Amino acid sequence: MPARGDHDARRRDVSEAVWQVLAERGFTGLTLRAVAAEMGATTGLLTHYFPSKKALVAYALDIADERTAGRALRRPGGGGLGDLRGALLDVLPLTPEATAMNRVWVGSWDGSLADPGLYARETRRYENWRSRLRPHVTTAVERGELPSGTDVDAVVATAAAFTHGLVLQALFDPERFPPERQTELLDGFLRTLQ
Repeated sequence: MPARGDHDARRRDVSEAVWQVLAERGFTGLTLRAVAAEMGATTGLLTHYFPSKKALVAYALDIADERTAGRALRRPGGGGLGDLRGALLDVLPLTPEATAMNRVWVGSWDGSLADPGLYARETRRYENWRSRLRPHVTTAVERGELPSGTDVDAVVATAAAFTHGLVLQALFDPERFPPERQTELLDGFLRTLQ
């Protein structure tokens, strides 16, 4: 039996290999064989950690969740449209790291639509994201940055949908949607809310 430190180190190696495969090949390319090749290991070693492809995919989503939660975010400035802008910018593929993260999440959607457990997990993730955006919109209404009577939930849903649409455009057409253009489009969208 390997020492606990060896096990933890191996698990980190596996995590890095899974992430590399996801970033380069997406979820359709995520196989035990691909992860083993990335690590320079055997598939037998990986079956110790993942008895099935479903277990490997669930672990890959755990890694994506951890990396998403652990990434550097813009600091809130007291709420309102400025903080909504910052929260939406944090989602866009404005850096190579953010592009890789978005490729992983977009790649996960197909499997999430097909598997009830993953579907529920993704649904909760989006509910959580919208709940993090909601206070910014509420504050914007309270401050008069948005008209009184604004449907906060509708603005939150629209902002989330707009941002993910922009993510897709940038992933599939990075020449036309470089970081500066993404930022301009987001700023234009936010102006339409006022």
